[in-house]
Order: sequence, then structure tokens, then C-alpha cells
Amino acid sequence: MSQMENPVSGSMRVLVIGALTVIVVLGLALIAFAVNSAISPNTGPVNALANSDDSCVTCHRNVTPGIIEQYGHSTMAAADVRCVDCHEVTSDYPGAYEHEGTYILGSPTTAMCQGCHEAETAQYYASRHALPAYAAVFGTEGLSQNLLDQYAAIPEGSFAPDKSRNAIAALEGPDMTRFTCEGCHNVGKPALDESVGQCQKCHLRHEFSLEQARRPETCNACHIGPDHPQWEIYQESPHGIAYATMGDSWNWDADPGTLTTADFPAPTCATCHMSGFGAAGTTHDVGDRLTWYLFAPISARRPAYQDNAVRMQNVCRECHNENFIDSFYADADKMVDAVNAWVVESDDIMQPLKDQGLLTAAAFDEPVDFTYFDLWHHWGRTAKFGAWMQGPDYSQWHGAYEMLRGLAELRAEVTERLNQAVENVEASPESSGG
Repeated sequence: MSQMENPVSGSMRVLVIGALTVIVVLGLALIAFAVNSAISPNTGPVNALANSDDSCVTCHRNVTPGIIEQYGHSTMAAADVRCVDCHEVTSDYPGAYEHEGTYILGSPTTAMCQGCHEAETAQYYASRHALPAYAAVFGTEGLSQNLLDQYAAIPEGSFAPDKSRNAIAALEGPDMTRFTCEGCHNVGKPALDESVGQCQKCHLRHEFSLEQARRPETCNACHIGPDHPQWEIYQESPHGIAYATMGDSWNWDADPGTLTTADFPAPTCATCHMSGFGAAGTTHDVGDRLTWYLFAPISARRPAYQDNAVRMQNVCRECHNENFIDSFYADADKMVDAVNAWVVESDDIMQPLKDQGLLTAAAFDEPVDFTYFDLWHHWGRTAKFGAWMQGPDYSQWHGAYEMLRGLAELRAEVTERLNQAVENVEASPESSGG
């Protein structure tokens, strides 16, 4: 009879073999990792300024190390663009000040960017992000004739600066507008050298990242509710949902002008309005693909709206068929007409107060002024933006519903004012013959 194997020694043998197997596998993995690291070391993004002995870099490594770190990883630093190329100017340059034996601009103007980015600057100058953004709050007072001519040549310049928005800024005063209106509208502020705008509003210093400029969160800095909630609308739209759930895998650093659906399976703000995508060319004119002046109280079509529609639809065609695009545009146009009709109705409701001199000359000193303004500026615009950007909640509950409620409130407020005026006339001594 054969002797049975000791079960304890058998278990030990299995444990030893298992441990040796694990050690061998880990050893092979470590060898493979070491070989791969030697071939392709994972050193992270290259810092183009790591070994720089440039005097600006050397000093600012100690003074503002964050700026040097950011700029060192930028494509501009990689292209050997030096600090002085953007900051250094002649002693008589507008806004220049002496610094370490030379003259600089602390914040380079658009004229500095234009030296390398001429086409982008020209496109930007024709956009709503340029002078129209600034004039919408501060008006055109104080602008030189050159800047006035530039403003008038822009499609949005055909609209006089909105008096009510200027009035709000005036009521708030500069202590407030420094932190309110200016934070966004200075994207089109003229500089002392009469170049226009602040490129750094969208291209954050000093890394000037392609990804950062393309991410919709960058537009969120200004395009947020209640009067233009494009960020919130985008988040609830099919495009925004795709970005939220898949965006981390998109090709954010693809070369400009080469983008396809392989890079961006769904659009961001930049894809629709600025990026070279499919048959659409790159532009810095954010109105270049828009068919309506949606920001206006009563929207009108843009002068070249047919051409603009072709450019936008070239982006749409990368994912959507002609039937979808045609029906969507036709339906959205009808929605704009419907919102326009409600705003016209609000004008008609207000007209008797104007005809009878029952409105004060001052802006926003009575509740009815706010009701009238909110109806178009908040709810009307939101309804239109929601329609074109496919955000139904904003078209409905933050748009159409609020407009209907605003119309009802406006009728009640105006009727009360008219009745009060009649009562005042009837109670006056002249009417009683006293």
C-alpha cells in the first residue's frame, strides 16, 4: 500500500510555487517598465525655459515663478517668442513705463498680438467681442474718430449702444462696474494705443493653451445667465451632455484648422462659432456664422445672414443631414418671430404711458421700467438662445413662460398707472371747477 502524501506539505508546495510565480511576474514587469522608460521617458510637458538665461526669465523665476512656469510650457515659448517680443516698446509708446533699463507694457495690447496674428486680429475687430462689447455698456462717448469709424463698420455697430444698459452702468457707478460690467465687456476695451480688446480674456496668460481656449468653461466666464445663459443652455443640450460625458477623451490639442469629428465627436462653443471644422474655416469673428441679432430687443436678420448660415451649416453637416438642418433652421426662425411678436406687444402696452407723459425721464426709477426691461433683455433673449442651442428648459421656463408672466405683470402695472392718472385728473381742482 502506497504512503499518502502529507496534506500540509502539499499546501506549502502550492504556496511556494504561487509566491515564486508572483515574484517572477513582478520582476518581468519592472524590467519592462525600466526598458520602456529608458526608450520613452515620461518627463511630462517640455519646459522651453528650463535652461534659459534670458534676463527676464532669470529675474521673474524669483519674482513671479508661476508666470515663468506657465509660459515655459506654451507653444509661444517653444517657438522662441521672448518676453520682450510682447512686452518691450519704445519710450514714447502710449502706456509705456520704464522697467530695468527698458520700456514695457505691463499688459500687452492687441497691437502686440497683431504683429504675429494679423488675420485673427482683423477677424476679431469685425466681431461683437470688439468695440460693440465695450460700447454696449460705456457707449461711444470719448472714442476717437478712428474708433468711431471702426465701430460703425462692424455689423453690430448698426445698433446704437443700448441706452438702458448704459443707464444701469451709470446707476451702479464705477465702484461697482469695475467688478460687474467691466469684467466681461472690457473684452472690447480700447487701449491707449487705440488697438482694441483684451485677447487675454479668452487666451489666459501665460500658457495660451489651445485646450483652454477650446473648452466651453472659458466662454462660461461671461456667457452665463440670466440675460445670456449660453453656458447653462449648452450644459443641458445634447452637445453639452456629450461633452460632459465624453469630453475628456477628445483631441484638445489638435492643430487649428484641421479639426474633424474624430477630434470632436460633438461641438463646443468654439467648434460652432470659431474653429476650423470640416468645410468651415477658422475665424475670430464670433458673429461670422450667425443669422440673427439675437441679443437685440426685437431681433433682425444680419446683413449677410445667408452666407453666415452656410458657414454654420458646414459645421452642422459634419454630424447632421440636410433634412435635419433645414427643418431646424426653419423652426428656429419661427421661434424668433414669435418672441419678437411678444416684445412688440410689450411695446404696445407701454405706449400709452409714453403718450400721456406718465413715465419719468430717468431710467430704472420705477418698477415698471424693470418689468419692461426684463421681458426682452432676460426672458426674450434666453428663449431665443435656448431655441438655437437646443436647451428646452431655458426656452420654456426661463424664456417663454417668463415672457408671458412679464406681459401679464406689465398690463397690470400699466393699467394701474393709467387709472391712477385718471383719478388724479378727476380729483384736481381744475376738473371740479374749484
